[in-house]
Amino acid sequence: MTLNPEALLIPVLLPFLGGWILLCLPELSEHKRNIFLEIFACFTSVIVFIMLYIIRGRGDAVYSFTKGFSIAFLIDGPAMLFAGMIAFMWPLALLYSFEYMRGNPRQNQFYAFYLMTYGITLGVAFSANLVTMYVFFEMLTLVTIPLVSYWSDPDSIYASRLYIGYCVFGASLAFIAVVMGTLDGIGDFLYRGNLAGEYNSNFMRIVYLCGFFGFGTKAAIFPFFEWLPKASVAPTPVTALLHAVAVVNTGAFAVLRLTWYAFGPALLSGSIVHAICILTASFSMIFAAVMALRQRHFKRRLAYSTMSNLSYILFGVALLTPDGLWGGLAHMLFHGVIKMSLFLCAGAFMRVTGNEYLYELDGVGRHMPWTFTAYTLGALSLTGIPLFCGFISKWRLLTAGIAAGTPAAFIGSVSLIISAFLCALYSLTVSVRAFYPYGGRERCGPNIHEANWKMLVPIWIFAVFNIFFGLRSGFVMSFLESIAHGII
Repeated sequence: MTLNPEALLIPVLLPFLGGWILLCLPELSEHKRNIFLEIFACFTSVIVFIMLYIIRGRGDAVYSFTKGFSIAFLIDGPAMLFAGMIAFMWPLALLYSFEYMRGNPRQNQFYAFYLMTYGITLGVAFSANLVTMYVFFEMLTLVTIPLVSYWSDPDSIYASRLYIGYCVFGASLAFIAVVMGTLDGIGDFLYRGNLAGEYNSNFMRIVYLCGFFGFGTKAAIFPFFEWLPKASVAPTPVTALLHAVAVVNTGAFAVLRLTWYAFGPALLSGSIVHAICILTASFSMIFAAVMALRQRHFKRRLAYSTMSNLSYILFGVALLTPDGLWGGLAHMLFHGVIKMSLFLCAGAFMRVTGNEYLYELDGVGRHMPWTFTAYTLGALSLTGIPLFCGFISKWRLLTAGIAAGTPAAFIGSVSLIISAFLCALYSLTVSVRAFYPYGGRERCGPNIHEANWKMLVPIWIFAVFNIFFGLRSGFVMSFLESIAHGII
């Protein structure tokens, strides 16, 4: 079916409408508000999946500023993957949030921006050119600031200011790439890029490097990473989506678009800029894994883990080979599923016990067996153990790095192995402490119980998909391979 550009405005604007309704209405009862929110989120997801199934192609501009600068949408392979992830994860995270946020103040405000973030992220997924992606990319910063600063304590305010500072700096760098990629009136996304301007190739590579680090700031690429662990002070339903799809994956997705659908491998391959991107991603893998191992706060450890695993995606994209892109796409999907499960487990522990630190985990797995069994399955997958989906994407990235045959790609492959080993140390030790406390001494009280069903259902849905993709990933990997080779 031919794409009507106005049609894709429906799932983008519908969550906005729901958010504005919440801001304008007086405080509703929790029950009524939860029903309202879940209906809006599920209805939006249904619309997204219907569109992904029946629509393909690029639509005309919805709005044009001037020649080459327009708001336009498309549905191609990357858009299908990213929008599908968003539409699947958001209603589940929303269900989880009903229990987590129960009894907290200003819930209308919280859920208004939480719902708006859904629409903005879909706008990034459906963008047809650099300008559209940049507009929604920056709107995403604006609507997530109230979520990061929700608790309004000094740590939250500091985290939000740091988040704003890094995002504005990253936006400034990315803007250079957006403008230079659109000046010649092209700027539309096309597999393997379409920049054919009259500019010097070395100059355009430097411009691309600005875009790589600018958009990569939201993916917490080194050295622009400090905002991510600080942002873990936000409520867990926020951090789960920030780390699994809404913000950090948006950064990785934007780098993917910039690399493969704007500037193109032909311009970048074999250059110094090419090596810089691979080596930066490789260093970020190990650096973040070491920092995760040093952390004693549960969510901050997972935050550094996110930084490490987002660098896997950037490494695959930066290899500039279809196999590398294939591995990067696979890790974007599988890491999103895994990290949602892990963060939701961490949030359940914090909600039930009131504790935040790893030493307080001793013996809690015996009181919350369903939660920490799901966590353990996610940790095994994140480490890269066979029979779980994390192994598939990491193996694909490793083989792609070796096949690339460059010194930088080889260093990246070695970095991937080292970071996977460190991942086992920082993720599985949590499970050991939860089920086998040191000296047999439990630190949790006797009244600790399992999490509420609104928390357990989303946790276990992601845990089941973690196992399912590990055992039956053929159709998914075939789909991702088609994207990586430009077939869809």
